[in-house]
Amino acid sequence: MIAKRTSRLVALVALPAAMALTVGASSQAAAEGTGAFQINLAQLNDSGSKGTAMLSLQGNRLTVKIESEGLVPGQPHAQHLHGSTDGHDFHCPDPSADTNGDGVIDNTEATVDYGNINISLTTKGPTDMMSGLAVDRMPVADAQGKLSYQRTLTVSQAVVDHIKDLHIVQHGIDRNNNQKYDFDGAGKSELDPKLPQEATAPTNCGEVKGAAVGSIPVGGVETGTGPSEEEGVPFAVLGAGGAAFVALTGVLTVMRRRKSVLAAGRPGSNGSVA
Repeated sequence: MIAKRTSRLVALVALPAAMALTVGASSQAAAEGTGAFQINLAQLNDSGSKGTAMLSLQGNRLTVKIESEGLVPGQPHAQHLHGSTDGHDFHCPDPSADTNGDGVIDNTEATVDYGNINISLTTKGPTDMMSGLAVDRMPVADAQGKLSYQRTLTVSQAVVDHIKDLHIVQHGIDRNNNQKYDFDGAGKSELDPKLPQEATAPTNCGEVKGAAVGSIPVGGVETGTGPSEEEGVPFAVLGAGGAAFVALTGVLTVMRRRKSVLAAGRPGSNGSVA
């Protein structure tokens, strides 16, 4: 009888310790940022492109794998992780994002919805926002319009903590179906009149599957917290266009603040955000 009571006592004492170890292990895993996240890429601008991306975290090492199709054959496609590392709710745009009614959701219109560049998914060299249009370092679609991409990056803790708030956007469309970027398809890019709109407009977008919605954005779009320690030469091909890409931050800040003011002035609104 004494032996049974002793065994029960040992079990009761050990249980809290075991639970503490389990919780501690889970917390440690979360802090280390381990996990894999799937993103399904859906077409924008009636591009017909689609794909799947996988984000895998091991500590501060992020591996990005993308398989997409329906892209412009033989053309480079700028691609990025967009979104917020501050809990703001950015998402992929819908057709209503075409606010000027020209039939194309350009990057300026879409950035209001999917946020600024956090990480530029280049094939080599820097991956910060300043490399957003470094198309000489972006992947190129093959003759069938398919693209395969994989790269492992060292990212900030903010990216690790908010990986579910980020999403992938690929750029490059072919409005006139001639399998190249030209001015006849959709005119000039709003980022740089020397560039065709087809080269910079988004072709697809996807959010982390099952990610929770964050808070509504307040103020301006973030400038990104992606890695930037690697050496390289951004803007090698699209120089002025890259600068225009970055300059969108100030414009979008004004747009966001104006939207917040309008929301606060609606009947029944107390100006707060959820």
